[in-house]
Amino acid sequence: VFIAQSRASGSHRDLEDEELTRIFVMIPKTYTEEDLREKFKMYGDIEYCSIIKNKTTGESKGLGYVRYLKPSQAARAIEECDRSYRAILAEPKNKSSESFEHDYYSNAMRPELRGNTLPFCMQPEFCSFEKAETRIQEPVSKRLSVVSRLPFIQEQLFALFDLVPGLEYCDVQRDPHTNSGYAVIQYSTAASAIYAKYKLHGFEYPPGNRLTVVFLEDGSDSSE
Repeated sequence: VFIAQSRASGSHRDLEDEELTRIFVMIPKTYTEEDLREKFKMYGDIEYCSIIKNKTTGESKGLGYVRYLKPSQAARAIEECDRSYRAILAEPKNKSSESFEHDYYSNAMRPELRGNTLPFCMQPEFCSFEKAETRIQEPVSKRLSVVSRLPFIQEQLFALFDLVPGLEYCDVQRDPHTNSGYAVIQYSTAASAIYAKYKLHGFEYPPGNRLTVVFLEDGSDSSE
């Protein structure tokens, strides 16, 4: 979606660099940059590797970046590398690295999701849904309402929400008076809907336009 949107502006390589080609990994503190490159070169052409170090002592923090030449290579590394690396896509460089490291540490230390049915267990934040004490306070369902101040294009919105497995349908509607966007999204399971809401509520699509994603009653027992 990012790449398709940016072709007209001519900035699609920049967006690939910022959003899709850098991964963030947890590594042993003994690793050098060469060790990191050696472990991840099997997934694609690496542009650079870097290890995050303590600014005072110069010691490794046990975290690093690997940047690939292609988004597909970064995606393959995230999917196929050992789960102990807890690989995720890195935040854009314009976000404070300290806050990103803090968020990553606090999420990555949570227990792994056992026996999950979604291929997102490498995303540490998704694993928080496993915790019994982390109950969703609002009523949940398999159906979502998506609202935007800009109109949607059916194919683009479908592609965005189809990134979460289990999408059953995407029904885009338009208010002729306000020209705003409205859509109803339904997944095969409540878990998929919860994850989609968690990841896409507040997401800027297109950039500068935030999506509002809320649950819609679908007649199912939300306690499940």
